[in-house]
Amino acid sequence: MTATAAPVSTIDDVLASGSVHSLYQPIVELDSGRVVAYEALARGPQGPLHTPDALFAAARAAGRLAELDALCRSAALRGAVAAELGPPLTVFVNVEPQVLESAPLEELLAIATTAPAGLRVVVEITERALATRPADLLRAVERVREVGWGIALDDVGAESMSLAFMPLLRPDVVKLDLRLVQQRPGPAVAEIMNAVNGYAERTGALILAEGIEDEDHLAMACALGASLGQGWHFGRPAATASPGRTVGRLDLPSADTAVVDTEDSPFSCLPEGTQLRTAPKALLIELSKHLERQAMRLGETCVVAATFQEARHFTPATSLRYRDLVARTGFVAALGEDLPIEPVPGVRGAHLAADDPVRGEWDVVVLSPHFSAALLARDLGDGGPDQQRRYEYALTYDRRTVERAGVALVARVAAQPAPELPDADGTGAQAQPGTVAVRDGGTVEEVLLHRALAATTSGVAIADMTAPDQPLVYVNAAFEQLAGLSAAQVLGRNCRFLQGADTDPGTVDRMRLAIREGAEFRATLLNHRGAEREPWWNEIHLAPVLDATGAVVQYIGVQTDVTARVTAERELLQERDRTRQHLARIEELAYTDPLTALPNRRRFEERMESALWQARLDGTAVALLFLDLDGFKAVNDALGHAAGDELLQVVADRMRHRLRRGDLLARLGGDEFLVGLVGLDPATAAQESARVAAQLQAALTEPVVLCDKTVQVRASVGISVHPEDGAEFGPLLHLADARMYAGKHPLVP
Repeated sequence: MTATAAPVSTIDDVLASGSVHSLYQPIVELDSGRVVAYEALARGPQGPLHTPDALFAAARAAGRLAELDALCRSAALRGAVAAELGPPLTVFVNVEPQVLESAPLEELLAIATTAPAGLRVVVEITERALATRPADLLRAVERVREVGWGIALDDVGAESMSLAFMPLLRPDVVKLDLRLVQQRPGPAVAEIMNAVNGYAERTGALILAEGIEDEDHLAMACALGASLGQGWHFGRPAATASPGRTVGRLDLPSADTAVVDTEDSPFSCLPEGTQLRTAPKALLIELSKHLERQAMRLGETCVVAATFQEARHFTPATSLRYRDLVARTGFVAALGEDLPIEPVPGVRGAHLAADDPVRGEWDVVVLSPHFSAALLARDLGDGGPDQQRRYEYALTYDRRTVERAGVALVARVAAQPAPELPDADGTGAQAQPGTVAVRDGGTVEEVLLHRALAATTSGVAIADMTAPDQPLVYVNAAFEQLAGLSAAQVLGRNCRFLQGADTDPGTVDRMRLAIREGAEFRATLLNHRGAEREPWWNEIHLAPVLDATGAVVQYIGVQTDVTARVTAERELLQERDRTRQHLARIEELAYTDPLTALPNRRRFEERMESALWQARLDGTAVALLFLDLDGFKAVNDALGHAAGDELLQVVADRMRHRLRRGDLLARLGGDEFLVGLVGLDPATAAQESARVAAQLQAALTEPVVLCDKTVQVRASVGISVHPEDGAEFGPLLHLADARMYAGKHPLVP
């Protein structure tokens, strides 16, 4: 039993007494501020089952979820009448897809007929377990439409399956998961909003943003395209309507939400006048494979449904292709005579009865938020070789036709069986979600295993690899703490809900590859906790669980919060980086003249030695120029040291701009500078260095304004050239210095 589940007797008492009531939270039209609807939120009696999480977790554990769900809806409608939430207001009422197992059509019809006259209702379908009972779900949606109620799809964006099923459910209202308005935008948010806004633009559906708690959330909701909002910013749940609020009417879209006959065949969904072609089976095979390849590129928000007439046509080659489809898309279904519930792990199957019109069709439907295509064909009943059998067909990309064909196929898909765990005697029995099967008569080892999993401080989760989207079927109490969510909130969901926009996509790709290959996986990745999406670092170890045939049937994941360790390691790395930067700065100061930012003699000598070594290798020449300023002392004495420093900076800047990129420049000290000219032609090196020296002298002779006074200095230059004057830096510097001095003080005869 999960950590949030109450004793069975307690939930029995709640159901027997009907002690469930609803609170109502306002839904607001964002542009006008009018309240147009209220969402009914279930509450139990005061005590351990007061919150909806605890209430529904207890009902799941007791196997009485359907009874509780029906009781909550009945309480919601009764409470809405008592709270005077009649027209023009609308009441949003939740339904759990998992309860559709218990006569869903009759139950919804009964609720509709007993609802107060004129009460406007929108049924909210949660995103959890959308793919568990798709046939019941789609039929229930059509019955809701028959009685004139609207459909809302809740928590869109929390899981990719909600985006995959959105075109099939055709909701009137799309409710965005609260993290979309409360968290920093990222690639995942952009993908969700592209899908939702595209759907709303096509159908007129309304976008409702949940979790609006402040002005920033409100601004983000509007930016994301929402026209309706809900959250504490507009009012907390209460037993009655919000007093003093202006109310308005919620106008649901009228287009594209007509009732669809789930008994139709896909071929019959083609509009009148559709041009039909005739082709042999061989061509349809290639067209089908092409659509399958397109589906794999669309990813986890794609639904694929296909018919095979007879089970024998689902060949081993087909099985291999459909294994790839399961790994890369959101939902895959295959229908045909004698096809099992699961023809390939992860593929949802359905047997077609002899009188089902789909038996005579070849259909492939590919549907995602931004793509729709369908191959719809009908067998012409030819004899002869199988590959030459002829079909009349249409290949359509008309979205409305593809959606109707998709509903027709998915509405025939069998319910997903609950996972079985072995009893002590080896027989299988249905396990409640979130529990380890330990029954009377279980072995000591099983009891110890159950206690160990419950007691361990590491988060443990088990995913069913044979079910679509690989949902979690068990989590322990430590996992609930790590995730910040109860078992009731995570069971039936793919564990990707832990990820966020900041989770490293490379690590996620490696994890998915390991899972596809049935291999172990270890990594540390950024996850997010609870509704607040608090980041934490997860050291995760995934290991496959094999059945007797060697097939992977489950993955067990062990998670550990290593946020403190990762934070310490990052701080250490940052400190090391700061130390390296500090040392680099110290080294820079040791080699740089602080006044002019030019290299000093030490750095210049190192670079000249390298230039001379390279010159010896490639046979080029290097010139060394020794410059000394004439008149600098007079400026320094007359205007002060600050003016002298400014003059030296001007000199350095002028020299920088008159040398080539690869040439060397340094301040030797005082008013002396060194220049290295590299890569010279030995034949013209002397003339080239003299030309550069003259250019530098001319540039430095130009007047400079210092302290509102115009001053002028000149430069004396001495030149030495490698290899003619020497091969080492020391002798070349000595000779250039001597020649500069000789030029400054010529001998008098």
